[in-house]
Amino acid sequence: MIKPIHLIPEDTKLNFLSFKNVFLGLSILFVLISILSTWIIGLNFGIDFRGGVLLELRSKNGIANISELRSSLDKFNLGEVTIQEFGKPSDALVRIQKQEGDEKSQDAKINKVKEDLILKYDIRRTEFVGPTVGEELKRNGFWAVLVALFGILLYIWFRFEWQFALSAILALFHDVITTIGLFVFTGLEFNLSTVAAVLTIAGYSVNDTVVVFDRVRENLRKSKSIDQSSIINKSLNDTLSRTITTSVTTLLALLAIYFVGGEVISDFTLAMIWGVMIGTYSSIFVASAFLTFFNLRRTREEEKEDLNYFNNE
Repeated sequence: MIKPIHLIPEDTKLNFLSFKNVFLGLSILFVLISILSTWIIGLNFGIDFRGGVLLELRSKNGIANISELRSSLDKFNLGEVTIQEFGKPSDALVRIQKQEGDEKSQDAKINKVKEDLILKYDIRRTEFVGPTVGEELKRNGFWAVLVALFGILLYIWFRFEWQFALSAILALFHDVITTIGLFVFTGLEFNLSTVAAVLTIAGYSVNDTVVVFDRVRENLRKSKSIDQSSIINKSLNDTLSRTITTSVTTLLALLAIYFVGGEVISDFTLAMIWGVMIGTYSSIFVASAFLTFFNLRRTREEEKEDLNYFNNE
């Protein structure tokens, strides 16, 4: 009989909390560096937030050559230009950042681009994303992240207790802020797709955290005489195999998308890869460490459930 392969040995007894101050110190340092770098250096906002021009093209030859199209646009010194396939192989979507100068000078430059492209492409649509719309999208993206975090806070509060909710939301802030810091240091474009990645990271991270917290609560009910830190450590070891296995399988899929999926979604995928790794780290070392600073008391309802559980046994 073939034995199953275990990424993590069964019945581990690792003492995660013995280095909690080290991990918390490193995490707080990373968060502070991310905040300061965002304030000093700033994010490389994409066209979605800064404004620009969008062109929808259809090739007259049947297939849109992305590399050739990029070479044609490079000679105009347009700054940031994003090109991607759009629907059919013959269609392409071009995003050009807002040009310097007034509206007339921008129109003149875009018209020159159109005159060059019209030789090989039909220009099916032209849209201008103004700075006002960009600011609105930036504001809406910011509120989307805050509302998501607040909703997660409320869910965990009702699902567990306020101590669990506060620990989870602190770990989530750690994940979100360090992800933003990653984009600051790498200079990658921060756009609406990145906002979607940040929201996905928050959901993935809290999923791991909830699994750990659920086991903590279960072990609290069963173990009356064991101290709180030992219970949290045991819970982390109980869920370690599930946490690592889930993260590794998710990373394998994301790595395949990153190396094969093309340039269009590479930034989004990179954010997700970082998010999975930092989310796994925070679920094990950050959220549980914050939990040790609270006194997790068993409620009367939990004591009754515990009594019924042992009576049924």
